[in-house]
Amino acid sequence: MSRYALLVTWDELVIAAQIWIEGDPDPQTRSELQELINTGDREELAERMAGTLEFGTSGLRGEVAAGSRRMNRAVVIRSTRGLADYLLSNTVGNPPCVVVGRDARPTSEAFMRDVIGVFLAAGLTVEYFPEPIPTPIVAYATLSRGAHAAVVITASHNPLSDNGYKVYGANGAQIIPPSDRYIAEAIAAVGPAIDVPRVEDFEEHERSRVLDDAVFDRYLGDMELTRVRPVAVPSFKIAYTPLHGVGGKYVVAALAHAGYVDVHLAGAQFDPDGTFPTVRFPNPEEPGALNLVYDLASRVDADLVIANDPDADRLAIGLPSEYGWSALTGNQIGVLLADHLLENTKVENPVVVSSVVSSPMLGVIAAFRRARFAQSLTGFKWIWNAGLELESAGGTFVFGYEEALGYSIGRAVHDKDGISAAVAFADLVAACVVEGMTVADRLEALYRKHALWVSSQANVVCPGLDGASKIEVVMNQITMDPPQSLSGVEITSVIDYSVGAETRPRYLPAAKLVELELGELGRLLIRPSGTEPKLKIYGDLQSDVSKVADMRSAEKKLLDRIDKLISDLIDYLRLD
Repeated sequence: MSRYALLVTWDELVIAAQIWIEGDPDPQTRSELQELINTGDREELAERMAGTLEFGTSGLRGEVAAGSRRMNRAVVIRSTRGLADYLLSNTVGNPPCVVVGRDARPTSEAFMRDVIGVFLAAGLTVEYFPEPIPTPIVAYATLSRGAHAAVVITASHNPLSDNGYKVYGANGAQIIPPSDRYIAEAIAAVGPAIDVPRVEDFEEHERSRVLDDAVFDRYLGDMELTRVRPVAVPSFKIAYTPLHGVGGKYVVAALAHAGYVDVHLAGAQFDPDGTFPTVRFPNPEEPGALNLVYDLASRVDADLVIANDPDADRLAIGLPSEYGWSALTGNQIGVLLADHLLENTKVENPVVVSSVVSSPMLGVIAAFRRARFAQSLTGFKWIWNAGLELESAGGTFVFGYEEALGYSIGRAVHDKDGISAAVAFADLVAACVVEGMTVADRLEALYRKHALWVSSQANVVCPGLDGASKIEVVMNQITMDPPQSLSGVEITSVIDYSVGAETRPRYLPAAKLVELELGELGRLLIRPSGTEPKLKIYGDLQSDVSKVADMRSAEKKLLDRIDKLISDLIDYLRLD
């Protein structure tokens, strides 16, 4: 039994659940929570009612179910009213305008209707996409429509059981402190969801406006302004999958707009389907997730595999090799794109940004290309706020990335964008074709010039309330009693990002993140996930390979070493 369940009496849990039931406008979740009371399921009731679902890296995200710690209509309604109150109290003049969109998950349409209804009843203007839409297009619309905020109902690449609520500010980036705290306080002040006014039939409401393909057309025009590419696009074959997500027709249209028309589609995964019938986990990083598109690529003899996650804000790349199809890592895609863009950009004072857990190799490339480089906390809300701050100091944002397959090209979208990143990588491949080399050749050339950097990570899942407690204990342990060495490698210093924020840029605030430095060899990092109940451990090592004959062997040797370091850290923290 969860120790949290033991800290709360059954009577207290029942009272909290009954109050929630009385305030829930959805009969299905009312019945679901009542059943837990009727069956006396104390463990599950504690998991549902011990606290509330709070804003994290991407607003709200969690399992769809009844209760205050789950995603459901009551949580969405109260959150939207709180956000509306925050916007009303911080807007001068006309009522705030909010852009709203959704993905194709089973509950997303109902959640979006509640969001629109609450905003309209609160007096806001709402511009919304009636059909499932990629998250980057909603982020783009926030800026292009001059909105005060945006909400996207999406759980991105999370499991089928989840859904989420992502919030953007007027600057087109995801919200950061203190805005998230003020919004959370406004949500806490909202009464029961059943008492929150909503406009049910909003389609003909005077402050309700439908957004159409004109937004995407304008997006394509802005994307074109930031492209760097060969004079003539050579012909090559692309195999593509949106993994049952919403990116399909938009990515195909963007590629065609850029001149890439020989695109072969993983048909069984092309149409939006929030049940994700052909994959166990709709994340392109997961083993086996790209098998279907790899099979397609082999059949058509493709030169490149492109995949997106379900809300099309991430990009995965697969390349052919003598060993079959293999995926590039998020860091490999990142350094390849950064070098390509910086080599060809015409802007003065270019700026590139990565999350602190992404490969340090980007900083080396930026220095070589004479670009300004910065690191932020994980999450594109921090990457883009870093970019905006550096732009205010005279720079121009060219590229940002994080190792979890997130990339931002140019200034049109202030978030990760798997659509423009797909076009940018196709342009990189085209440049390689023109130069008579492969992408693998280009990556090897980067390693020989700047040193081989390899990265690896491990995720330790810690579900439920006990998991949250375990994560807290481990983070305290690593700060209070870090290892002196691992696998015979000395820990030369420890950086605890929960302290010292006053000496760092505002895009590196206090955070539960610890970095173990390994001298010139590299580093290890550990942090809790912002969107899932897990601990994430990262490792980055480097080696001079300028004179190495067998690059593949050198890379494998370094990867084996970093995986051993990560394994030893897991053992040290008793996480196995």
